Amino acid sequence: MSNKFEEQEFSKNFDIQVWKRLFTFLKPFFWNFVVAISTILLITIIDAIYPILAKTAIDSFIIPGTYSGLPWFIALLVFIIILQATGVYIMIIANGKNDAGIPYVIRKALFEKIQTLSLSYYNKTPTGWLLARLSSDIRKIGNALTWNIMVDFSWAIFSMIFIVISMLILNWQLALIVTVTIPPLIIVSFIFQKKILKSYRRVRKVNSNIINAFSEGISGARTIKTLVAEDSFSEDFQTLTSEMKKYSVRTGIITSIYTPVVILLGTFGTALILWQGGLWTQNNIITLGTLTAFITYTTQFFEPVKQLARILGELQSTQASAERVFSVLDIDPTIKDSEQLHEKYGDLINPETADWPELKGDIEFKNVSFSYEGDDTEILENFNLKIKLGETLALVGETGSGKTTIANLVARFYEPVSGELLIDGHDYREHPMLWLHSNLGYVLQDPHLFNGTILENIVYSNTDVTIAEVENAAKLVNAYGFIMNLEDGFDTNVGERGSRLSIGQRQLISFARAILSKPKIIILDEATSSVDTETEHLIKDAIDNILAGRTSIIIAHRLSTIRSADRILVIDKGQIVEEGNHEALIALKGRYFNLYTNQFMTTV
Repeated sequence: MSNKFEEQEFSKNFDIQVWKRLFTFLKPFFWNFVVAISTILLITIIDAIYPILAKTAIDSFIIPGTYSGLPWFIALLVFIIILQATGVYIMIIANGKNDAGIPYVIRKALFEKIQTLSLSYYNKTPTGWLLARLSSDIRKIGNALTWNIMVDFSWAIFSMIFIVISMLILNWQLALIVTVTIPPLIIVSFIFQKKILKSYRRVRKVNSNIINAFSEGISGARTIKTLVAEDSFSEDFQTLTSEMKKYSVRTGIITSIYTPVVILLGTFGTALILWQGGLWTQNNIITLGTLTAFITYTTQFFEPVKQLARILGELQSTQASAERVFSVLDIDPTIKDSEQLHEKYGDLINPETADWPELKGDIEFKNVSFSYEGDDTEILENFNLKIKLGETLALVGETGSGKTTIANLVARFYEPVSGELLIDGHDYREHPMLWLHSNLGYVLQDPHLFNGTILENIVYSNTDVTIAEVENAAKLVNAYGFIMNLEDGFDTNVGERGSRLSIGQRQLISFARAILSKPKIIILDEATSSVDTETEHLIKDAIDNILAGRTSIIIAHRLSTIRSADRILVIDKGQIVEEGNHEALIALKGRYFNLYTNQFMTTV
């Protein structure tokens, strides 16, 4: 197991653009934040009042030894406590909504972005890397924006402001003594900021690799066991977790040095107050209540300072997570509709389908050349092909000859590097992608079923169909019989990726799903290569049923399934080397004849 995927690196110590973008996600929660910050303001004002109340109690009641006015003082104290408790309650409710809502908004935006990305992106990006963005990174951002910034940061700033104001009112000379510790604190924070951010970036990067390893270990569990590779995989995973431990410990060490330095500065400030304030109290320059209030204020003052030190470290970690989330949001899909099409027909998530033109099914390649991104080798070069409306076209040839590339170009999973691909006489880039995909049925060699019932998998994305239509689709592809023999029929849970069903059963369900939306173009990519002979006959009958009247492209290694195709193309290195129906190609005794006879002799 090796991680060859290289993600984008970031180097800015503090990126204001990242934080501006993060705060755009707060707009839907504006009033919640107004309520939360208002209650925090109230709470910090009350916190600043408590030392003054303590001073009053000492100077007015304890030292004089009088109880005059004490009941009113106690009543005021109880009222303030109740008011503060109410403020805390309201703040937690308001910010709790933010804590749940902000990750939802970011995750929704990221997931919608992922849905628009081209197939080539998924071919080169590990699943676990994306899962890390959708899970731990977004959770980190949500927690930082709600509790660390809006609550802890606001509380710390408000507290420092009101404490300084209160100290200046009580005695401005002592207040200045406390504030002399602020400049060294700023210097220390600046020094540690760069180191903390760099460490957090490393931690988040390794965290992505670990989640990716989790994903591969779970999805590839059967392969790992059949290869008896548990020890090797565990050893590789141990390497990743050890790396995570190393960087996490390093980050913890840096933070653990930073926090005690802040505490030391706070303790130094308190010591100065005790020394100077004690002298002034002995000389009756200030009262004992004033000294007590100042000691309390000094302790309170450095508590928000310590919070700011902690928040600074959290913000570095949050920026590292935000950079990684935005790196996905900023990806420009290689396959996308033009701005004019967006304005007229909407996008993949919010389409406007009312004015879609009718798709009939004529397909034409005109001088199409294609190579995969990052590879100069041309898979197709000046490729020309016409597929008539309702024609069944089969593609055969060796692995890597370009068969699947041709199908993927028709499906617009990729686009020609040069030349044109016409649907009904028009370059298909003149129409929205969803227009084509909504009229396309694509069945893979290993069909993907979602964890849910058979019914849910068949009607997937076609929620407006009736049960009768689902049953008819199942009957048409010869799936109805085995479905009804299951204990729960259409309500049978297929398991993750359809693991509770055989490959052939999954294939038949994918056929039913493909034709339920009544596609005008059908693509079958090795649809019978992994099934037994008996299931192959069922699938062959199903193919004959679903292809009737539709433009169809069949990629097949098992040539028995394409004997009835209207036209068969033998593809070699992106070129058509033989063309005709089954009988004509057999009579030609060329490549197709050799492929067919060799396969027949192998299976007899």
